[in-house]
Amino acid sequence: MFAPYPVLRRQLATMLRDKAEQGGAVDDLRDAIGGVADDYQAMADLAARIDSAPLRPDWPYMEPSDYADIQAEQNARVIAATVDPADAVARARAGFLGSVAGCVLGKPVEVMPTLDELRDALERIGDWPLDDYISVRIASEDGLARLHPDHLESAREHIRWVPADDDINYTLLGMMTIERFGRTFTKYDLRRMWLENLPLGYTWGPERGFLTKQALLMGVDDEPEMDLEALPRTLNPGNELCGAMIRADAYGYASPGRPDRASELAWRDASLTHRGNGIYGAMFAAAAIAAAFVTSDWRAIGETALGYVPRRSRFAAIVGDSIAQVAAASDWLDGYRRLHGRYGEYGHCRVFQETGTLLNTLRFATSVGDGIAMQVSQGNDTDSYGAIAGAILGVKFGPGHLEPRWLEPFGDVIHTRLAGYYELSLDATANRVAALAAAPS
Repeated sequence: MFAPYPVLRRQLATMLRDKAEQGGAVDDLRDAIGGVADDYQAMADLAARIDSAPLRPDWPYMEPSDYADIQAEQNARVIAATVDPADAVARARAGFLGSVAGCVLGKPVEVMPTLDELRDALERIGDWPLDDYISVRIASEDGLARLHPDHLESAREHIRWVPADDDINYTLLGMMTIERFGRTFTKYDLRRMWLENLPLGYTWGPERGFLTKQALLMGVDDEPEMDLEALPRTLNPGNELCGAMIRADAYGYASPGRPDRASELAWRDASLTHRGNGIYGAMFAAAAIAAAFVTSDWRAIGETALGYVPRRSRFAAIVGDSIAQVAAASDWLDGYRRLHGRYGEYGHCRVFQETGTLLNTLRFATSVGDGIAMQVSQGNDTDSYGAIAGAILGVKFGPGHLEPRWLEPFGDVIHTRLAGYYELSLDATANRVAALAAAPS
């Protein structure tokens, strides 16, 4: 059984929108989706035409996906700093715990809100400015119209453990990959880890597409012949969404003071499923975590990480401007207004505006707890970017900058959806993640 025709039409429409945003000359294909026959071969042929559409002659950006081509477009800077192994381990541990708290904080309101919507709802219940886990009361009369279904485990009144979340899954899967294969892991190693650990129903976007393609390719053959380099180039709607960016934390923890290595590890993972700016978001996040081990300056972290992204990409242009906007802001609310006013079209799971808000948080946060609340308050993909903010801030500030009240509700219990992860202790899990920072190069 293959996907129903209406599902394929929606996927083709998403692919066409993606290709247009990526500079593809697709105007002559816009009417083709409505006219394509209910026929799998006809739809496959149209998908191939979309995938192979040339760039428009006036397209000003260079957005490669192959690593050598990305390197050729980088303005990378070398960080001259000595990393103390014990300090690196402590900072990686703080980063992971910060990411867990940030993820759970954002989880109930992962319903694509804006800052104004969140502020209005929180003010109505006396919880603005946000400084604790979200209360279910936020969805009371005249509040948010809805909460994420997982609020039954992640709202303030219901937290008993760290609830399972895809952001946390991917950090731990990255950790498990390095533990098993070392930093020389291949895409085929990643494929094995995904097939052994990730449930299809707990993945979204290109990640779900990757696993679906694997199921179709495998049939009854566990090791079918395939080209993993080519897989994300075809039939891959949403290939610049944030899914790869939320998978990058472990590579930053494993590369203290080495944004070059962190970004390359993140590329290896991200390019399994994503293209272009979807890859760059992951490289940026990993490099930012790696840089935060050796500098606490928000701008140095952002500009260092941006140096590992192709300089003529949309990501570099938008994030570079975001750094300037945040630098000029009087406070974090002003920073948000500047960013949202320019890039508000890039909402939930779009890497551009969300990365700008991360920089806004990095500049104005006074602690990890303050920062994750600030990040979640800026809306959009609240749990994913709450997690990334917590990771960078935890490493940047180090241990002792996340109040115990953020971790106490979990009772030292963590749940995941990873088939091969059996540890239930949050403390023991944090120690395993932290050990990445001490592993041999």
